[in-house]
Amino acid sequence: MWRHAIKPRDDWRQKVVEQGLVFPMTDMPDGSERPYWNESAWYEVTMDEVLHLEQVTEELYEMCRHAARVMATGGNFSDAELGLAPGTLALVQQSLRRDDLSVYARFDLVWSGAEPKMLEINGDTPTGLVESAVIQWNWLEDVFPDADQWNSVHDRLVQWWSQQLAAGRFPGNEAHFFNSGQERSGEEEMTVAYLRDTAAMAGLATYGHEIEDVGWESTQRAFVDWGRRPIRTAFKLYPWEDMLDEAFGKLILAGTERQPVQWIEPVWKTMLSTKAILPVLWELYPEHPNLLPAYFGHPGDLTEWVAKPLHGREGSNIVIHTDDHDHTQDGPYDTDTMVYQQWCPLPSYDGNQAVIGSWIVDGSAAGMMVRESDGPITDYYARFVPHAIGTSPRPDAETVQRWLAE
Repeated sequence: MWRHAIKPRDDWRQKVVEQGLVFPMTDMPDGSERPYWNESAWYEVTMDEVLHLEQVTEELYEMCRHAARVMATGGNFSDAELGLAPGTLALVQQSLRRDDLSVYARFDLVWSGAEPKMLEINGDTPTGLVESAVIQWNWLEDVFPDADQWNSVHDRLVQWWSQQLAAGRFPGNEAHFFNSGQERSGEEEMTVAYLRDTAAMAGLATYGHEIEDVGWESTQRAFVDWGRRPIRTAFKLYPWEDMLDEAFGKLILAGTERQPVQWIEPVWKTMLSTKAILPVLWELYPEHPNLLPAYFGHPGDLTEWVAKPLHGREGSNIVIHTDDHDHTQDGPYDTDTMVYQQWCPLPSYDGNQAVIGSWIVDGSAAGMMVRESDGPITDYYARFVPHAIGTSPRPDAETVQRWLAE
């Protein structure tokens, strides 16, 4: 990859807000603000690099699916060891047996040389979707109208809802969409609203509000929305490990529902949102070129490592230990059990340390996002930078549809 400086569009801030990005700026600790959406630069990738990233992403996802089954059924972990509510693993096993519907996930990859390395996967509550699918595509059309981008996220999401609707997978041809009211930046609400749009484009009737307003109708033994409509299929951007630890989730664990809600993402995705999957992958696929050595609860034979909490997000509570220094990031997550992964520094482009987010939609690689930070941890203050394929013209509409069909 190459990083290029470029002059931002004069009206960039107004444009991205109108297109759905509700937080174009990040508030800094000193009271200032800086762009979260950073179009003063762009990353160039080649088509060969894209094809390789696609292959790596899809292979890693199949490996993660296998690891999820091993974690849930192999007796390697208990609910308590994974920081999950009692009964969660039994629920995960049922979900895996049913092959519950799953729509998307995102890998974080570091790419400093010939092979990308997997840092982690967020299979339950990945964000960055609007920026990836919509904002950077519209940037491309304005700035490089003849260029292409690795970005089929939007098309694949609409296609997924359409295919499942045609297959009769949504009772009543409807779906609910929930975000948490506890999240105040607008990121989760924005992400859920976008996913709701893609479902509506596919022909579903959609309903949505904050997940805290979901109710329980005891006579029907059903979850209901704030209009007392029974919830049959629901997308929620709310972590399973939190949901099942609340009164709301205990009804699910107890099997109290007469007709269980079809949750998207499904409960088996808890296995893809815990860092515990990293040592399982390393044990199942030792020396795999796209994995980093990782261990559960101890650093093993690693001399330089990153310690990660099981359910951490946005770089919180990470500890970095190298020969040169130690660094601890503050945060709210439980650090009693940590996963230790080999230290693999991010590539630096003039001081901007970049990580690739690689999207999966319905099991297929769908595109990439680039976030960059000033330090070794991609945290809340990271910036989103668009990308383009520098060696390939944009395909015509007929070719795009053929690719999607294939």
